[in-house]
Amino acid sequence: MGTTQLESVPEPKYWHLKTVIGEALDSDFAVGEILPNERELAARFGVARATLRQALEQLELEGRLQRRRGVGTTVAPPRMGVDVSTSPNDWPGAADDAWQTADCTLAVPPAALARVLDTESDEAVHIVRRLLVTQGQPVAAELLYVPSASVPDLSGIDTPSATTRARGVLRELQRLTLEGQDRAVELGSARADDAKELERLPGAPVLVVTTRYFSQGRTAIASVATYRADTCRLTFGDSGDLQIRHDSRRRAS
Repeated sequence: MGTTQLESVPEPKYWHLKTVIGEALDSDFAVGEILPNERELAARFGVARATLRQALEQLELEGRLQRRRGVGTTVAPPRMGVDVSTSPNDWPGAADDAWQTADCTLAVPPAALARVLDTESDEAVHIVRRLLVTQGQPVAAELLYVPSASVPDLSGIDTPSATTRARGVLRELQRLTLEGQDRAVELGSARADDAKELERLPGAPVLVVTTRYFSQGRTAIASVATYRADTCRLTFGDSGDLQIRHDSRRRAS
């Protein structure tokens, strides 16, 4: 079989350099250590500074390096392992839920989510915004889309506070019987609002976890959670608890 056009394309020089530098980070540098300046690094690896910058930028995107103004480029800590397994019996907002509730609005969801929720194209739903923070750093932002039919008694809650209303939505969900859930994970780019909450630039790589929760034979709510791809590794297991843990050593991602 002949070589495909893609296979014949040579690996970019900066990409090979990224691999070499990554190996050096594991063997020659400690977490938090400041790297030599660009001139010294370019001389050490025998490359042009432009090539070096491309490699460093890629390593920063992958979460291996951090650039701090006034300090320089430092070796980043290992990615945090985020267990996204949840108990099959728990709705978002359960007592042991680690997410911080931010606010709630009533708006028409994107068309794709309206189809998932089986709502009319112009029907407004409750949109609860939450944030996951660990060690003072935001690592994920979540939007919960909740049709009014899933929280029929919410109309009795009359409060000007968006946060209080969000908690009311989550509290009403606990009255439903959760029959199951499914989850999908994909790589995406941070939108402007997510980027601001996660302290990243718009377009930065993120991991998007979409979850559907079922009750009474239909999708009762849909969750879209956006995780920082540079600091998080998503893990799945049998545990029902959502946990954040720090590895003692870096693992391949």
